[in-house]
Amino acid sequence: MFALSGRDFRLRILGCGDGPASFNAEATRRGAAVISCDPIYRLETGQIRERIAATYDEIIDQTRRNVDEFVWDTIPSVDELGRVRLAAMEEFLDDYARGKAEGRYVEAELPRLPFADVSFDLALCSHLLFLYSLQLDEEFHRASIQELCRIAHEVRIFPLLALGGQRSSHVDRSVAELRTAGRDVSLEDVPYEFRRGGNQMMRIRTSRSGAV
Repeated sequence: MFALSGRDFRLRILGCGDGPASFNAEATRRGAAVISCDPIYRLETGQIRERIAATYDEIIDQTRRNVDEFVWDTIPSVDELGRVRLAAMEEFLDDYARGKAEGRYVEAELPRLPFADVSFDLALCSHLLFLYSLQLDEEFHRASIQELCRIAHEVRIFPLLALGGQRSSHVDRSVAELRTAGRDVSLEDVPYEFRRGGNQMMRIRTSRSGAV
């Protein structure tokens, strides 16, 4: 979803809003330097496992009710999606205590992050900004994107769709504001599409100083 290359995995990477995902564990095995941040990391392993169990059936039921919004090629069915996601969450849970002790999982949330200016080469944010366009207003999006630009040389946000499958109303305004501020912004196709039409990311190249 972020069109990551082998070169990208040699960078200092922040995953913002990562939640119970396996990206950090998998990237760390590849030798990458990755920090994930999310407010859920205030919890212990058992508490996160309980949350996953409590919400799993509802998430799968919602997917069944909206099955036409998704592309079923790499993952052929809702049942297989459930299996894949549970496997990824188990990988996260197996890594979580160790990663937290190593400082790879940090309790934090947008729009304010506890990192110094330009702490990272690359900041990734998936399924948070733009997706929750109704729940998170324009000011939240503006402040969050500015914060990501503050701490990283490059920012990538995926997808550009809001819940329901329509392009987020915040995308075009964000692009205009970023370009006015002197940012290099592009909307790029990526080799991943699960939510139908959701195969684009926003790439923001920031100044070397990290200032907005």
